[in-house]
Amino acid sequence: MRTLLAGGTGTPKLLAGAKAHVDPAELTVVGNTGDDVELGGLLVCPDLDTVLFHEGGMLDTDRWWGIDGDSHETTAELHRLADAAGLDDGPQFLPDDKQTTGREIARWRRFSGIAEFMTIGDRDRAVHITRTSLLDEGHSLTETTAILADAFGVEVTLLPMSDDPVASLIHTDSGLMHFQAYWVGHRGDVAVNDVEFRGADDAEPTDDVLDALDNPVVIGPSNPVTSIGPMLALDGVEAALDETDVVAVSPFIEDRVFSGPAADLMAATGREPSTQGVADAYPFVDAFVLDTDDETELDRPVVRTDTAIETVADSERVFAAIQEALARV
Repeated sequence: MRTLLAGGTGTPKLLAGAKAHVDPAELTVVGNTGDDVELGGLLVCPDLDTVLFHEGGMLDTDRWWGIDGDSHETTAELHRLADAAGLDDGPQFLPDDKQTTGREIARWRRFSGIAEFMTIGDRDRAVHITRTSLLDEGHSLTETTAILADAFGVEVTLLPMSDDPVASLIHTDSGLMHFQAYWVGHRGDVAVNDVEFRGADDAEPTDDVLDALDNPVVIGPSNPVTSIGPMLALDGVEAALDETDVVAVSPFIEDRVFSGPAADLMAATGREPSTQGVADAYPFVDAFVLDTDDETELDRPVVRTDTAIETVADSERVFAAIQEALARV
C-alpha cells in the first residue's frame, strides 16, 4: 500500500509511474482542497479534478488543467455578456458577509461567476455542477469525490484531505486574496507577505485520510506551501506522518524551482526557497529523492535521479527512485 499527497501537478505526474510499481488498488491519493473555490455558485476542486481527469484518461496534459479537447462555449458567453453589459472582469471575491453564508464547504473562497477568471470547459463544468448538487443533497466531499471517481473509472482511491472548509489565502501588497486569484487571476505577479490556511484550526482530516496515512507516504514535487501546507495544517496529519515512512521528491534543484510559485511562497513564509528549505519544512520526511544535478547534502537518506517528469517513462523512473528511498528508511 502507498499513499500519495497530491497538490498541483507534481504528484499527479507520478501516478503513471506509481501504477507501474504498485497495484492501483493499493494506491491512495489524498488531495489538497485549500485551493478549491466556489465560482458562480459551483464548487471547483482543482487538485482533486486533476487526479480525476488524469486517471480517467482525459486530462489536458499540455496545461495540466481541465479536460483535453473540451469546448468553452459557456465561458465565452459569460465574457461576452460581461463586456456587453460593462461589467468588471478578473477575480471578484464576494463581500465578507457572503463568504460565511450558504454551503459551509465553500467558506472564504466564494467568487462571482461574472466573466470567470478561471477557464472552465463545458464538460469540466458538468463535473462541478454534479459535485455541487451532490453536496447540496447532503453528501460529504469524501462521498461526492468517490461517486465522481467511480464515474471516471478511477482505480486508485481518491480522498479529499478534509470534509471541512480550509481556504488558502495569500496576504499581498494588494490586499488579501485567495490562492487562485493570486496564481490564476494575477499570474503570481504580486508581492506576497504571508500565507494563511483559514479554517484549518477547526477542520479535521477524515478517518479515511488518517487510515491512509498509516501506509508509507509519498510526497511528490509539489509546492510545500500551498499544495502540501494545507494538509499539514490539519490537526493530526503531521503527527501521523511522524509515525509512518515518508519519502518526498524535491520540487527544487538546489535553489532552482521546477515550476510554479513555490520559491516566492516559501520566501514569503520565512523558508529558504531551496531543497534545503523543503527538508527543513518536512521534518517528518525520512528520505528524499533529489535530482542528479542537486548536490544538497541532507541529514537523511537521499536517492538521486533525473526528477524532471515529462513522459510516462520519466514518471516510472522517479517512482523507482522513490521505492529505493523507501527501502532505505
